Amino acid sequence: MTSLLWIFVMLFALGALAYLRVSLLTSTIIAAIVMALGTATASISPLAWLVFLAITLPLNIGAFRKSVITRPLLKLYKGIMPEMSSTEKEAIEAGTTWWEADLFAGKPNWKKLHNYPVARLTAEEQAFIEGPVEEVCKMLNQHQVSHQLGDLPESIWQYLKDNGFFAMIIKKKYGGLEFSAYAQSRVLQKLAGVSSELASTVGVPNSLGPGELLQHYGTPAQQDHYLPRLAKGLEVPCFALTSPEAGSDAGAIPDFGIVCKGQWQGEEVLGMKLTWNKRYITLAPVATVLGLAFKLQDPDKLLGDKEELGITCALIPTDVPGVETGRRHFPLNCMFQNGPTRGNEVFVPLDFIIGGPEMAGQGWRMLVECLSVGRGITLPSNSAGGIKTAAVATGAYARIRRQFKLPIGKLEGIEEPMARIGGNAYLMDAVTTLTTTGIDLGEKPSVISAIVKYHLTDRMQKCVIDAMDIHGGKGVCLGENNYLGRGYQAAPIAITVEGANILTRSMIIYGQGAIRCHPYVLAEMEAAFDPDMHKSLNDFDSALFGHIGFTTSNLVRSFWLGLTSSYFSNSPYKDKTKRYYQHMNRFSANLALLSDLAMATLGGGLKRKERVSARLGDLLSQLYLASATLKRYQDEGRQSEDLVLVQWAVEDALYKLQDSLDDLLNNFPMGLGRVLRVILFPFGRPLKRPSDVLDHKVAKIMQTPCASRDRLGKGQFWTPSPFNAVGIQEQTFKDILACEPLHDKICKATGKRHPFMWLDKLAAEGKALGILSDEEVALLERAEIGRMKSINVDDFDPAELRAQTLDDETQHQAA
Repeated sequence: MTSLLWIFVMLFALGALAYLRVSLLTSTIIAAIVMALGTATASISPLAWLVFLAITLPLNIGAFRKSVITRPLLKLYKGIMPEMSSTEKEAIEAGTTWWEADLFAGKPNWKKLHNYPVARLTAEEQAFIEGPVEEVCKMLNQHQVSHQLGDLPESIWQYLKDNGFFAMIIKKKYGGLEFSAYAQSRVLQKLAGVSSELASTVGVPNSLGPGELLQHYGTPAQQDHYLPRLAKGLEVPCFALTSPEAGSDAGAIPDFGIVCKGQWQGEEVLGMKLTWNKRYITLAPVATVLGLAFKLQDPDKLLGDKEELGITCALIPTDVPGVETGRRHFPLNCMFQNGPTRGNEVFVPLDFIIGGPEMAGQGWRMLVECLSVGRGITLPSNSAGGIKTAAVATGAYARIRRQFKLPIGKLEGIEEPMARIGGNAYLMDAVTTLTTTGIDLGEKPSVISAIVKYHLTDRMQKCVIDAMDIHGGKGVCLGENNYLGRGYQAAPIAITVEGANILTRSMIIYGQGAIRCHPYVLAEMEAAFDPDMHKSLNDFDSALFGHIGFTTSNLVRSFWLGLTSSYFSNSPYKDKTKRYYQHMNRFSANLALLSDLAMATLGGGLKRKERVSARLGDLLSQLYLASATLKRYQDEGRQSEDLVLVQWAVEDALYKLQDSLDDLLNNFPMGLGRVLRVILFPFGRPLKRPSDVLDHKVAKIMQTPCASRDRLGKGQFWTPSPFNAVGIQEQTFKDILACEPLHDKICKATGKRHPFMWLDKLAAEGKALGILSDEEVALLERAEIGRMKSINVDDFDPAELRAQTLDDETQHQAA
């Protein structure tokens, strides 16, 4: 019995050491001390010591371990793992890892998260948002853009150019605004709440485009020529990457250039003949300078020994002979400038390569590094801004619109989708803030940018559908008073561009995350294929045994946190958020363990098991979304009235994580799911989706003027200007609430329960009875006008809806 007790003590000690991630040598020494104590009490036999030494000595004697254990494993590893291609290697190495690496490591450092600086706007950035951004929002008539002009009006194009909207990323020394990533995000959020065309037009030049590439890689001459012109709006840029044959697989572009000599401005120069056929290029129809990605070939070896130089990026003025632009695509009735560009053997000098001839073949690295920044700002910010506006507007509409003699927002069936919109609006704003904080700290978070692009565009689309369901006919019938319909049409565009969401989820998030975020995998891969055999063995040995200890630790952590439902794990706060941090500790350990087991069982084949990869990516993604939400709550002073929104957002994210984990275990390779389920879920699934009570509280915030509701829609365009239907409705919402006591007053005076409509007639009746002041009468009359504007839908003369073409207009004028 004593021996069994000592075995238990030894197992507990080893488990504790693994849980705490104590080093191999220290663990061996502590284990030896436990063995010595057992020997002193005659509980451990000499045979146990022989077994102990046979295991620990080879592991702790470096030369022996490398020769007998590591060398054969290195040979096996090389046989299993294929060497990365150059494009894969460049994609993996591009960018940096940040907070997502902590989440992947199985032991998040919450103090580190909360010590990241609070994102703030400078006085100049705030003034820009309150000035030019506010003004351009007032100028825009969305119905005119989408139905009448098919474009932004020329006055808005000029206003954007004159006020530096295309120069937010350009440094001040070139005449740009040099705004932070956070400021860019806030600008785009406000614009997106008004018009997807406006947000896209501003977002693209400040994202992956010539400006970004020039500042990082351009020659001084290129920077001095183009950047001031881009800042002043004298040049309109676009970037042409996507081809009909290569969409999400950007590395497969068929467009090519051939190094050769040719005539340029009357002289023979060394240059390139470029042939391309690009599609889906935003701003291409109006661009004056084209950023072009192509594969450069040098068959005559004019630049060196290589014939295939690889993907290259160049700047091509669109007035160069042979460059074709101007035609437009028609993406789901959204009228932002988007179209094709073509060229056939267009000759330009080598100096047109961004960075000059020495950057030939470096385009893929340039693209993936810049995309990791731009993809983390533009589409996520546009998505968050659209849903922030939709959340507040839906709350107002649900309070104004009545059915069954009460506001529809009080119906439980309406509360459910309203809660999804409100909770996601809070989360999405939090995620864009944390992500841009990282970018402003100098990070190029390639994994995070993929996470936020996929999840925020996906949540945006689902929230827009919820908002459409709540608004009913109001959302379906297009016109000047419809603030949802065009966003509903535009939602699939965001899903499709900058890496289609299906691909992003199934391949990119985890495909990059597993290698970049794992503390040992990339080191093992680099060590395995290092040509220096001595260094290869030493580095592989260090990475391999670090990896073994890491996996062992996460196995123990997963088992213990599952057994105790993570109640004893660390949390930075002891309030109602405590359990969220503890659950995330548990799921972080689960992610790290399952990643190692998936890689061990599938090896290089993991990247072809896209559904396994997608579910592992879901775990990492939802942890990131939840931690961003908790970070926002902390940064905003832990406002107790916002806790409802925090709870909904975090519980929804963790429940989605649990669903993906459950699906992963049901389909885990080699049938290991059943065994792992006992370890990870010993008492079943621990989490539930947000409750009906929580849904009710979120929906109530959306329909009640309060500080929480203000923070939910902070920074959006609420001015009740002539073309701003949501601003007008917001004013009506406040008027309606102020009218409800007056309505009750009239009902009491007349002894009759009047329906809450025809408020102008009720005002007249109240005035006749002498129970209302002139101000109260005016309020009721104004509220009735706003109420009808809110619940009515636009109608048109049939001729207004007829598609107009130039021929139609010519025939009409001739008649």
